Amino acid sequence: MTGPNRTAWATIPAEEERYRPLYARLLGLRFVNPGGVLCFLFFEGAIALAVLLALAELVTWWSVLVLPAVVAVMVKLNDLVAAVVVRSAALVPEQERDRFRRQMEPVVGRARVEWVRHTVPGVVITADPVPPTRRTDSSD
Repeated sequence: MTGPNRTAWATIPAEEERYRPLYARLLGLRFVNPGGVLCFLFFEGAIALAVLLALAELVTWWSVLVLPAVVAVMVKLNDLVAAVVVRSAALVPEQERDRFRRQMEPVVGRARVEWVRHTVPGVVITADPVPPTRRTDSSD
């Protein structure tokens, strides 16, 4: 089977991989590239939310373990979906992409407007500015 090398799809160069957050490296994210703050919110934020919900007795204490795992699964699933979208877009031949771009370009031109015969011509009324009137006082 011919095609691009699977390792060529990685969007993060290998030398930059070690600088990524631990959360992203543990999940093996290749297309979704969350920064440090977002990884903090994904992991520690999910734990804090689960603890708050458990303290409010809205959920059991098992949610402290389950909620971060569910968030991690959703992030990994998002990465897999992004991989499928990127790969399917890369498989579209260049000529199809050009044809699609030509179809999507906006068309600039002039629209023909049919003249309606029963219209009334517009009347322009002009008025010269009226000079201000002077008040005359009887006390002068």
